[in-house]
Amino acid sequence: MGLRSRRRVFIDVTPLRQSRDLRVLLGGQLVSLLGTQLTAVAVPYQVYRLTRSSLDVGLVSLTQLVPLLICSLYSGTVIDATDRRKLLLRVEVLMGCSSAGLALNADLGARLWPLFVLPAVTAGLTAFDNPTRNSIVPNLVASEHIATTSAMNQVLNQLGTIVGPALGGILLAGAGINFVYWVDVASFAVAVVAAWAISPQPAGEHATRPGLRSIAEGFRFIRGRQGIQGAYLIDINAMVFGMPRALFPAMAVNVFRGGAATVGFLYAAPGVGALAGALATGWVAHIRRQGQAVIVAVIVWGAAIVAFGLTGNLLLALLFLAIAGWADVISAVLRSTIIQLSVPDRLRGRLAAIQIGVVQGGPRLGDLEAGAVGNAFGNEVSVVSGGLVCIAGALVLARLMPGFRTVEVSADTAPGREPPPAAEAPPPAEPPPPAEPPPPASGLPGAPLPMEALAEAAKSVPKS
Repeated sequence: MGLRSRRRVFIDVTPLRQSRDLRVLLGGQLVSLLGTQLTAVAVPYQVYRLTRSSLDVGLVSLTQLVPLLICSLYSGTVIDATDRRKLLLRVEVLMGCSSAGLALNADLGARLWPLFVLPAVTAGLTAFDNPTRNSIVPNLVASEHIATTSAMNQVLNQLGTIVGPALGGILLAGAGINFVYWVDVASFAVAVVAAWAISPQPAGEHATRPGLRSIAEGFRFIRGRQGIQGAYLIDINAMVFGMPRALFPAMAVNVFRGGAATVGFLYAAPGVGALAGALATGWVAHIRRQGQAVIVAVIVWGAAIVAFGLTGNLLLALLFLAIAGWADVISAVLRSTIIQLSVPDRLRGRLAAIQIGVVQGGPRLGDLEAGAVGNAFGNEVSVVSGGLVCIAGALVLARLMPGFRTVEVSADTAPGREPPPAAEAPPPAEPPPPAEPPPPASGLPGAPLPMEALAEAAKSVPKS
C-alpha cells in the first residue's frame, strides 16, 4: 500500500508534527480523559451499590444536565472574550478539586448526596473545559487539517473510553472506589501542567463582552443554517434514545451474570469500535456530503444498539457495542467538521459550547430515559425500543432538513477564506492590430513635424 493510499485510509498525523502546542494540548487531554473515565464508571457503580436502582443511576446524570446546559449557554461568551489558555488553567484546577471531593467522600464513608452534587459541579465546569479546548485547536492548525484534528480528538476520546472504563472496572474490583477517585485527581494535575505549557490564546480584536447579547448573537448565527442545526439535533436524537449506558450496571449483573469487571467492559466496548474507526478516518476527509454520511452513521448506531438489546451473550453484546462505537465516531468527526468549518473564530467559543451542551447533555437525558423505561418495562425493552426510535428520528430529520442532508463544507468555504476562482476558458485570441503606415516624409503637406524639429524652430525665433 502506497503512502497516498495509507493516508486515505489511516489518520494523517501531519498536524501533530507541525504544531508543538497541539501535541502538548492533546497529551494533557489524554491523561485527563483517562482519569475522568475512571470516575465515570466509579460514580454510577457506587450509586447502584448504595441504592440498587437503575433509576437513581439515571437521576445522577439528570442532576448533571441542568448545570451543564446553563453553563453551556454562558461559557461560550466567556471563551470568546478572554485568553483561552488562562481560562483552561482555572477550569482544570476546579475540576481537580471536585474529584478530590469525591475521593474524600469515599475515604470518610460514602454518602449519597455528594455523588449527586459533585458530578453536577464537574458537569458545569465541563461546559467551559471542552469548548475551550475545541476553540483553541483550530488556531493551531491550517483549515485543511480541521477534519484530521477532529479525528485525532476522537482517537484520544476513545482511548480514554476504552482504557478508562476497563481499568476502572479492574481497579474497582481490586484497589477500591477511593483509589479510583484519587487517580482522577492526579490526572487533572497533569492537565494543568499541559495547559500552562501552551502559548497564550488571547481573545480576538472584535470579541464581545460576555452576557445575554453575546449569547443571542451565537443563536442568531445558527438560525437558518440547517447544516449546523442538523448536526446538533441528530446527535440529541441518537444520545437520548440510543444510549443505554445507565443500564450497563444492571445488565452486567442480571443479563450477563457478571460484576464490576463486566460493567467496565460494557462501558469500554463502544470505545474499542470508536478507536478503530477514528484511526481509520483518512477517508472521512474526502467525503463531500457530510450531512448525508452522518445520517447513515446514526442509523447504523441505532441498529447496533437494537442488536445489543436482543442478545444475552456477552461477547456478542460487546461486538454490537463496538459496531455502535465505530458508527458514532464517524458521525462525531463529520459533525465537528461541519461546525468548525461553518463558524468564524469570533463565534467559535459560543458554538463549541452549544455543541458540548448537546454532546454532554444528550447522554444524560438518555440515561434518564433508559433508566425510567428499564424500571417500567425491563432493561432489554428499554435498549431495543431506544435503538428503534433513534433510527426513526434520523430518517425524520433527513426528510425535514434537506439543508442538513445535502450540506458540504471544506477548507475553501470556511469563514475568513475566499473560495478559489472558478476555472475559466481562455479568452479567444484577438486579431493582431493592423500595421501602422510609415510616417510621411518630413516637409510634405500634412506631415506632422517631429518633436525635435519643433524644438529647433523654437530656438530660432528671435527674441524681441
